This record gives sequence, C-alpha cells and structure tokens, in this order.
Amino acid sequence: MITRTTSAAFGALLLAVALTSCAGTPDAEATPTPKAPKPSPTATTEPVATQTPETATEPTCDTIVSAGTVQALTDAGWTFEEKEFVIGDVTLSDGLLCFWADYTVASDHGQLYGWSEISADDATQAQSSLLSQGWTREDGSDGIYITENPQFSMGTDEDGYGMTYLFGDGWVKFADTRQGLILIEWAG
Repeated sequence: MITRTTSAAFGALLLAVALTSCAGTPDAEATPTPKAPKPSPTATTEPVATQTPETATEPTCDTIVSAGTVQALTDAGWTFEEKEFVIGDVTLSDGLLCFWADYTVASDHGQLYGWSEISADDATQAQSSLLSQGWTREDGSDGIYITENPQFSMGTDEDGYGMTYLFGDGWVKFADTRQGLILIEWAG
C-alpha cells in the first residue's frame, strides 16, 4: 500500500537529489588558477563494464528504473522484492514487477515499478480486463495509459493519477503513480 505521504516524501527526496547534483558552486572572486598539466592518455587492456538499461541483457529491479532512482532508494535504506507481474487476468511470466521498500521495518510504504514485453493479444486482453474493473484509458503520444479509478486509489501523484500502466509497441510499464512511469527507463 502506497500512501500519499510516502509518494510525496519520495518525490521530494528525488527532487533534492536532482537539485543537489545540478547545483553549482558560488562564484569565487576572480583569481587566476594555475593550469594543471593534462594527464597523458593511457591505454587500457579491458573495457570497463557497466550495466545500464542500454547494455543490460535482462531487465532487473535495479536496471529498469533510472540509476538516480536506484541511488535515492538505496540511500534511503530501501531494497526491492520481485513480484509476479499480473495485469487483470493476464500473467506476464517474463515480466518484472518490483516493490521497493525498507524491509527492516513493518510498514506498507513503498514504490512499485514494472516492465514486460507483451504481445498485442495479451495487451488487448489486459486492457479490457482493467477497463471492465473501472480503470480509465487515455491515449498519449507514447502509448495507451490505463489508470486506476482515483476514487479507489491508495495514493496519487500531484495530477491525481494513481497506479498506471503504459502500453507501448510490444511492451508495458507500470508504476504506482502515472508520474512514476518516467523513472522506468528500460527499453527492452
């Protein structure tokens, strides 16, 4: 269960991290600084391997969302648990649903992020199932948004959206708020 306070606090934490990383230093009085010698280039025998959404071979809970999001969550002491990704009556066995929370305390506070490949038939069935349960549909430039009825939402973003699926061409994303979808960077 995600609360509005948790979503707002998490949003504030992400904003603080973003602003801190973008903040410059105050201008110092203009004093010439000696130029440091340029480092000489050195050859490396092995490339440095980093796993990013572009280079990871399989989606994981710490690669489907942005690196900044993972950093903010882990800095807050949160970890993730993988859950079965089910949309209405469609189970996405290759999908990944991640529940991030502080599992050291008994709480219902956390964040949900999901991603999966999906066939056109499964997407149609999943959307129909959600719509029959009172979810709403909005078409956007990046896909079809299916959002829970705000009357029954446990938490919403500043625009009033709660849990939301975004269906694209052969994939689906999920977050506990529509704004949370922007944190999912996995492209498949």
